[in-house]
Amino acid sequence: MTVAEPSSSSSSSLGPEIERLGHRLGEVREQVGQVIFGQREVIDQALITLLSGGHALLIGVPGLAKTRLVETLGTVLGLDDKRIQCTPDLMPADILGSEVLEESETGSRSFRFLPGPVFCQLLMADEINRASPRTQSALLQAMQEGRVSVAGHYHPLPRPFHVLATQNPLEQEGTYPLPEAQLDRFLLQIDVSYPDLAAERQMLLATTGASERQVNAILTADELIEAQRLVRRLPVGESVVDAILALVRSGRPEDRAVPEATKHVAWGPGPRASQALMLACRARALMGGRFAPSLDDVVALAPPVLRHRMALNFAARAEGVSMSDILTKLLEPFR
Repeated sequence: MTVAEPSSSSSSSLGPEIERLGHRLGEVREQVGQVIFGQREVIDQALITLLSGGHALLIGVPGLAKTRLVETLGTVLGLDDKRIQCTPDLMPADILGSEVLEESETGSRSFRFLPGPVFCQLLMADEINRASPRTQSALLQAMQEGRVSVAGHYHPLPRPFHVLATQNPLEQEGTYPLPEAQLDRFLLQIDVSYPDLAAERQMLLATTGASERQVNAILTADELIEAQRLVRRLPVGESVVDAILALVRSGRPEDRAVPEATKHVAWGPGPRASQALMLACRARALMGGRFAPSLDDVVALAPPVLRHRMALNFAARAEGVSMSDILTKLLEPFR
């Protein structure tokens, strides 16, 4: 089905909702920015993930406020948030929950399900690559299906349900890297870098005093669900759809549209990358109070959408070619 350019009637009908929600999301960003310093792009990408109804993988060295970001988002968005520390001995039941045998006063016995920490609305899986593959699979299945299966019974997870998982890129001993098929389940890979000098100075003064800043709830869980529905109603112009398809397909070595990708990419992004980029562009437009996404949104969100959905081959690693180099080449026609 061909997607037409956004019509004035479709945009005007959503106009009041977009403007109202754009203003509220601006307040959310301001609140989060009061305790997370120098990470504006990270905050925006995390909010885009939640507005798109997806999950994100945050990668950065320790001490960059990744845990604090999840806690703050939970408070500001009115979500029930929990945290699990992934370790090699963490079992699926430690995340999903388990059934226990109970005996009543009459002597009858029955099983009762005790829900695990995954039964929340915003879950932080800290250092997910330290969990065993079996535990990773259990968590990722819950992310994909929105429910867990214990002893043959399904238990639905709360709505909304989002996972923000973290990885430490430095210490790789005792880790179980996520397979490519599981990485594809994350809407965005958010790279968390060091703050600049001014932001780090501000953070130093704000966090070592007698008191720390507190944030207030701006949205509720129900309002977030409504925002997610509005994201999917935003019209997308045909030029943006064509750009998304051309960009994603050019990252596949079989396409041969970009020689660098053909030479250095072992495998490229699948159709789920196109879906993720479309949703993320809509969410970014909504955050800006705009009626439809633009090519600027595609260019801005292509790296976090594609970088974990592609792999370099041996020739690229031997020549010192990075994924950033490949993405820069892919984006050249759209800048």
